[in-house]
Amino acid sequence: MQTIKEKIMKEARRIEEDSLYSAKGHFVAASFWSNFHLWMGVPTAVLAVIAGASAFLEFDNHNIVAGILAIIVTALATVTIFLNPNEKANSHQNAGNRYNSLRNKSRMFCDIYCYGENPDQELVKVLEELVKQRDELNQNSPQIPRWAYEKATKSIEEGEASCDRHRAPSGKNQP
Repeated sequence: MQTIKEKIMKEARRIEEDSLYSAKGHFVAASFWSNFHLWMGVPTAVLAVIAGASAFLEFDNHNIVAGILAIIVTALATVTIFLNPNEKANSHQNAGNRYNSLRNKSRMFCDIYCYGENPDQELVKVLEELVKQRDELNQNSPQIPRWAYEKATKSIEEGEASCDRHRAPSGKNQP
C-alpha cells in the first residue's frame, strides 16, 4: 500500500509528464505558425514589389500582369491577416514556456521538497498549487492541434525530450 507521500509524488510526476507533452506540443505548433508566417510573408512582399514594378514596365500586357499580381498579393495578405500566424506562434510559444515552468516546479517538488522533513499536509498544499497551475494553463492556453500533439509525442518517445531521466533513447525504460 502506498503512503500519502508516495501518492503525492506520483501525482506530481503526472503533472510533470503532462507538462512535458503540453509544452512540446505548443512548441511544435509555435514552430509551424512561425514558419507559416514566413512562407506567406516573403512571397507576399516579393510579389508586391514585382506587381508595383510591372505597372511601370512598357510591354503590351503590363496592366494585366500588375493586376493579377496585385490580386494574388491581396489574397495572400488577407489570408495572413485572417489567420494571424505571428500571434498564434507567440501564443503557443508562451504557453509552452509556462508548461515548462510548471514541469520544472513539479520535478523540483518531487526530487527535492518531498525528500525533506515536510509534513504530508504541507506537501498536499504544494501539490494542490501545482494542480491549480496546470488547470489554469489548460484553460487559458490555445488548443494544441492534434497533428502537433502527435508530432510532439513521437519526438518525446524517440527520446528528444523525456520526463523520465532514466529513459533510453528508444523510449523504453532501462532496467
